[in-house]
Amino acid sequence: MKALVALKERLEKQREALNTETAEVTTALEAVNSILLEKGFKRGDINEVAQKPNDAVAQAEKKPIVKEEEQVPVTQAGLPESVIPLKTANEEPLALIYVEKEELHVLPDENKRFSINTPPFNQFLVERIFARMQEKDAELVRMGQLTTERMFAYNLVLEGDLIREIMFKNVDEERLRELKSSIRWTFEKMYEKTKS
Repeated sequence: MKALVALKERLEKQREALNTETAEVTTALEAVNSILLEKGFKRGDINEVAQKPNDAVAQAEKKPIVKEEEQVPVTQAGLPESVIPLKTANEEPLALIYVEKEELHVLPDENKRFSINTPPFNQFLVERIFARMQEKDAELVRMGQLTTERMFAYNLVLEGDLIREIMFKNVDEERLRELKSSIRWTFEKMYEKTKS
């Protein structure tokens, strides 16, 4: 029975990780498709371009892949201690993520004016992503599987309604990936709205 319970828990964790990864990939794919369609591509054109990689892509594929552990130092929590730039598909800077142990600091680009009132910041990022992570950890605390000190937490640093910094505590590698993807997508959508 103990072995079955342990297997069940392992399978549930694996399913949860796969669901998170699927959600990230879906979000990223939707963003890429909308950008391509905005640029005037038709569905057929997208497939044609995908089948004929340009020289730069072909050259990049020939280069050996350097393992991530060799590129940046890794903290005791397993997170890379580094600075992660977030950019649009057109390489326009959106923000910088500073990874420090189990903490993240997201600093929006100085030349952009990201307001908490610009969709989809509150509706998607805060209410769906941040709140879901907090609820999950609160449930683990109720079940005695996590201490309150280890719960996911975030803090918005505002100047009026402008976002100056988003700070996170107790972020593991899986959540770092999800936060990076969700914040980049959200900031890109916000930037598109401020441009128009």
